[in-house]
Amino acid sequence: MHLKTLITLGMSLIVTYHLNAQTNPDPWKMTVSSVNPSGYYGVTVGNGMIGVVSSPEPFKVKNVVLAGAYDLYGRGRVSNFLNSFNLLNMNLEIDGKRLEGKDVNNFKQELNMQEASFTATFDYQNKATVTYSYCALRQLPYSVLMDVTVKAKTKLIITPASVMEAPDALKDVQNYYNEIDRPHTRISLLTSTAKSPTGKLQLCASTTFLFKENHGNEPTVIHEMWDNNMHLMKFSKQLNGGESYNFSVVGSSVTSAHYDDPLNEAERLTISAKLQGSERLKQFHKQAWNELWKSDILIDGDDQVQQDVHSMLYHLYSFSREGTALSPSPMGLSGLGYNGHVFWDTDVWMFPAMLILHPEIAKSMIEYRFERLETAKKNAFANGYKGAMFPWESADKGVEETPVWALSGPFEHHITACVALAAWNYYCVTQDKDWLLTKGWPILSATADFWSSRVERNGKGKYEIKNVVAADEWAENVDNNAFTNAAAIVNLKNATQAAKILGIKANADWEDVAANIPILKMADGVTKEHATYHGEGIKQADVNLLAYPLKTITDKEQVQKDLKYYQSRVPNEGTPAMTQAIFALLYARLGDGGQAYHFFKDAYQPNLNPPFGVIAETKGGTNPYFATGAGGVIQSLLMGFGGIDITENGLSQVKSQLPDNWKSITITGAGIEKKTFKVSR
Repeated sequence: MHLKTLITLGMSLIVTYHLNAQTNPDPWKMTVSSVNPSGYYGVTVGNGMIGVVSSPEPFKVKNVVLAGAYDLYGRGRVSNFLNSFNLLNMNLEIDGKRLEGKDVNNFKQELNMQEASFTATFDYQNKATVTYSYCALRQLPYSVLMDVTVKAKTKLIITPASVMEAPDALKDVQNYYNEIDRPHTRISLLTSTAKSPTGKLQLCASTTFLFKENHGNEPTVIHEMWDNNMHLMKFSKQLNGGESYNFSVVGSSVTSAHYDDPLNEAERLTISAKLQGSERLKQFHKQAWNELWKSDILIDGDDQVQQDVHSMLYHLYSFSREGTALSPSPMGLSGLGYNGHVFWDTDVWMFPAMLILHPEIAKSMIEYRFERLETAKKNAFANGYKGAMFPWESADKGVEETPVWALSGPFEHHITACVALAAWNYYCVTQDKDWLLTKGWPILSATADFWSSRVERNGKGKYEIKNVVAADEWAENVDNNAFTNAAAIVNLKNATQAAKILGIKANADWEDVAANIPILKMADGVTKEHATYHGEGIKQADVNLLAYPLKTITDKEQVQKDLKYYQSRVPNEGTPAMTQAIFALLYARLGDGGQAYHFFKDAYQPNLNPPFGVIAETKGGTNPYFATGAGGVIQSLLMGFGGIDITENGLSQVKSQLPDNWKSITITGAGIEKKTFKVSR
């Protein structure tokens, strides 16, 4: 199929999504009344550790992804994310016949973003109505729950089966089945373990049924071994017409990246969850999400935007969690995109949104960088520099994971300043001086030392940073890139200020270097992207990032001039989604609500894929879910339309302008004090 045909098809699917979505959109629920396997893009149910991606097939999930689990296999000879066991797949037989997608009618799916659950319903011939709902339990990071109800229309026998299937990439699969009898319960454990492709990791998963019947009256569970990669456990139940039957499956999935003994731990976690019972599991899951949603963005006057915003927040919340040292990749837990690596996508695009709404989650993201600081120092040493040089692509160890054919690995050095900016902003929002001393200062000082050694000193005002890949990645091996230079300046100044706050003597060279790194201009006064830039198209925002988030350009006329110039240099297709979000943010702060709204919608609407409006990286793209883009759009709401500003003394609010069709924007639960910010027309 030709590329043009693919783009046309993709855009038609997007248009179809919008036509469906605009019919009385619910702020919290996305309902798909007709599931079409063609052009179906799964939506993720996640808890920040485990992500389950939906399928258009009844009782199936597309894949299960665990955060923090990598192995060296596949493309690029670098560490990659792994699919874990599909522990939520099920079979259902009715009167001895296993149902398939072609056998069901009225198949509907619904994502409840408020409760982070996915529900499907369908009719099977004239015999039964079936409903199943699953979630990644927020209170139990490695556990998932599926709840099933079968309502019989006539007398029938149902035989549900919990199926454990190993993805193709795993090897040395071993399957176990055990029954544990206790005075008040019987626990049937379906367990599998396997090695990752190189044998580096052990991956394990275990499931069990939860029945409503009293002990002794529970159905008899039978185990069946199909092949090395799949086995199942099942039971049968006779129902009369009009009778409903409910049961649940709970399961846990862990790896040796998370526990030294993942096989036993998977079973322990599953047993623990079973003994709590499905109702308590759902209750605590909902309570946890209620706490998350106390930090929200409310749009009065645009129901579809409200639903879209909740979807973006839902995904960002689903891909991250507090209490870890993990950081989400551009595609979060929606699949294996970008190998699960961590880029500037976290530090510059997702982190600020989480920092405002949930500083405790943002702390996990910056902890990921802190724990890999020593590796970054080794990277700097290997490249002939001082201090710490963070890798462009990072995985579990913090070494450079960029495939060798991509120049961004050895040359996209602005990532080091991006990490430092995140560390500084974390202090600014939390005002946590203990953290600044023990975690922030080591990052800020080491990254500042890197820039002092990275510049080439060619005279006063010419401490140049040569041979980099710009934030605009189409500009490779260029000198004095605007974003790289400005980010280095900010890094050096923030390190100096951190020293002052802590009463530590700063390296005097930092101020000298910061004062002499040039930001180039063109003849007409527009900020020049790099030394050899001559007006060509750009992949994504670069110069405009100097106004936000770097705030090195504050003059409104200069911000406006740079905006007008570079917005015409971004192609309409094939570029990442973050750029338009920055345009929207800056126009909102400049007081142009119309232009801000135009770029706000352009930042994500053309990137939506059916049936749940999951965001792709580019317009007409098909690689969702692009959490980086969601982070950019959320920032356009928080810092753009909402006017929130991160300062050295905490959060403040600057003047901003709403679109004509919005009555107000209200941001709840912001910062450590859980403040409310509101802007009205």
